Amino acid sequence: MMISSKIVQNLTSFDPTMIPEHFRPKTWPLWIVLGLLRLMLLLPWSVLMKIGTWMGGLVYKFIPQKRRDVLTTNLKLCFPELSDTEREQLAQQHIHAMGKGVIDVGLAWWAGRRRLEPLAHFQGLEHLQKAMDEGKGVILLSAHFTSVEMSGRLISHHFPIDTVYRPSEKPFTQYLLHVNRERHSARTIHKNNVRAMVRSLKQGHAIWYAPDQNMGTDKPLFVPFLGVETATNTATSALARITGAAVIPFLCLRRKEGKGYDLELSPPLENFPSGDERQDAIRINEIFETWIRRQPEDYFWFHKRFKERPKGEKSFYE
Repeated sequence: MMISSKIVQNLTSFDPTMIPEHFRPKTWPLWIVLGLLRLMLLLPWSVLMKIGTWMGGLVYKFIPQKRRDVLTTNLKLCFPELSDTEREQLAQQHIHAMGKGVIDVGLAWWAGRRRLEPLAHFQGLEHLQKAMDEGKGVILLSAHFTSVEMSGRLISHHFPIDTVYRPSEKPFTQYLLHVNRERHSARTIHKNNVRAMVRSLKQGHAIWYAPDQNMGTDKPLFVPFLGVETATNTATSALARITGAAVIPFLCLRRKEGKGYDLELSPPLENFPSGDERQDAIRINEIFETWIRRQPEDYFWFHKRFKERPKGEKSFYE
């Protein structure tokens, strides 16, 4: 059988570098894991949570010691009142919660609405509805808990939400986040795209915004967070001032008892922004602290939240 010269040329001129990063052989094991995760989602929610607990404990064994030290350091800084044994117990609970969070990601990305709706237990949706009816933009003030992906998916069943995201340093991870969030969010907005945020809010849209992580700003404002002077993002008050948007605290926690997730929307913050950037930042951090103390195991403790330090102060993570 004769093979055309064009086919031969195509085969011999194949350039593997032209394959998108996320489809190259090195990512195939990850695709297999994702496929298994998707198959697992056929199981009942209660069974999935048990699997997530087991997964968390298993994966922790392979986490580098430096990353484990971040968890230990954060808990020691934020909960000095606990004994070493109590902090170790909290660390184990967090590891299990992270495993459940992986299951949540799969459900948030691939489960159908009919399956997810019974898992959502909302309080305060009327606050968001009222603000939207008045034509106001809304900043859904959130924080990074292990159910973070689920919070965005479940609220999107009721309102179109623009999601502000911090890009991953890993192209494959960023590809997955972008593709799956775009399917359920009205739009995704890069954390540095302030113009897009302002435009969205001025058009009366709602944006999901979580300013609780270390962003590495040029001129950080240090205010208390869980008893530690912490570089704090002040963009929330700036966005509210520029656009007149309502700021509605939005929390999603996995239920300890029973099935599903508690999603709480508080009334819009009054006298916000106050005109005092520092006081606004303190106020937001206090909201986050209240949430964290309710279920401390569900907050993202592997993040280097206290990486930036006041001038002359030694890093906690060295």
